[in-house]
Amino acid sequence: MVEVRYFAAIADAVGKDKETLDLPSGATVGDLRTTLSATYGPKLDPMLKVCAYLIGDELTRDAAAPLSARVDVLPPFAGG
Repeated sequence: MVEVRYFAAIADAVGKDKETLDLPSGATVGDLRTTLSATYGPKLDPMLKVCAYLIGDELTRDAAAPLSARVDVLPPFAGG
């Protein structure tokens, strides 16, 4: 089980701030993207590709990065 937390535009796109997904041991960022696309539709794909994924203390966009028990999905932020 992986707790996935969503922020900003990705939270709006999926309609929630967090959820728990039943992903197999050894699942990767790529597996998470595939699961989210299958759940929420392929229109989410472009956003998922530009999101950063916070796994533990490491921020990554590497599809091969293994997941931990909690993953934060962070879309690009604009600031002023």
